[in-house]
Amino acid sequence: MQIDQQTPEWYRERYNSLRDKALETETMSRAAVAPIDMTESSVLHRETIPGGWYWSTFLPRGQALRLINSSGNNGVSVMVWNADDFSERYNAGDTIKLQWTTCLTTGRVLFSDMGRVLASIIGDSCGYSDTLVGGSTPQSNEKNFDDASLRNTRNNLRLIAGKYGMAQKDVASCITFFSHVSAQADGRLKWIEGDVKPGQHVDLRAEMNLLVAVSNCYHPLSPDTTCVPEPIEAVRWQAPLPAADDFCRTFCDEAKRGFENTDPLFA
Repeated sequence: MQIDQQTPEWYRERYNSLRDKALETETMSRAAVAPIDMTESSVLHRETIPGGWYWSTFLPRGQALRLINSSGNNGVSVMVWNADDFSERYNAGDTIKLQWTTCLTTGRVLFSDMGRVLASIIGDSCGYSDTLVGGSTPQSNEKNFDDASLRNTRNNLRLIAGKYGMAQKDVASCITFFSHVSAQADGRLKWIEGDVKPGQHVDLRAEMNLLVAVSNCYHPLSPDTTCVPEPIEAVRWQAPLPAADDFCRTFCDEAKRGFENTDPLFA
C-alpha cells in the first residue's frame, strides 16, 4: 500500500490488530522456561546499598545485575543509560508502548529512546514493577512521611548523573522493581499490598554497554510507615551467552525488532 493510501481508518484497523495480537500473547499459556541461574563462580562483584542511598555501576554487554530485596522493601528504582553514549537512555513510554504492557517481568526488555534494547529481564522472583509513576521525590516523602528532607530517588538519580557529567535533563522517568501498582477503573494508580517478600530478586542482562543507577528508596505509593528502607544487595555477574531461543529475545515481535536494531552495533 502506498503511503497516500494509508487513511486514518487504515491506521486504526492496524492498531487494533496489533493490540489484539499483543493481548492474546500476554494471556496465552507458555511452556515453562528454565531459569538462568547465577552461580557463585559467575559473580564478579557484590555491593550492599543502604536504605535511602544510591549506587551505580558500568555493566558491559552480556553481564547481568541481580538486585536482591533482602528485607522486602516496597520499591527499588533503576535508571539505565547507554554507557557509550549517555544521550541514549531508558524510555518508559516506548518500553510500555512497544510491548503493549505495563507488566515488566521475566521475558520483557527495557527499550531506549532510540528503539534499541538496553537490558532484558532474565529473572524476576517478585513479578511486580512499576514504570508509570516514577521514583520518589521530596514531595512524595513530605506526603508519606511528613519529611521532605529524606533521601529520595529523584535526587539520588540526579546526583549519579552529575558524577558522570550529565545534567538534570538526562534523568528520565525510571523503573521501580518490587512495586505492585495497579490502575483502577477511574484511572487512579493504587498500591496492591502483600506481594513483596524478603529475599526476592530481579536479574537484568545488559544488551548494550550500560551505566546502571540504583536508588534504594520506597516507591511513592508504598504503604510503608518507616522512613528509611532496609539495605539491599546488588550483584554483578557474568550471564551465559543467549541461546537461539532465548526467552527475552523471542518473547514478542517487538522485542525481536529491538534486538535487530541493537545487535549490529556489536557485530
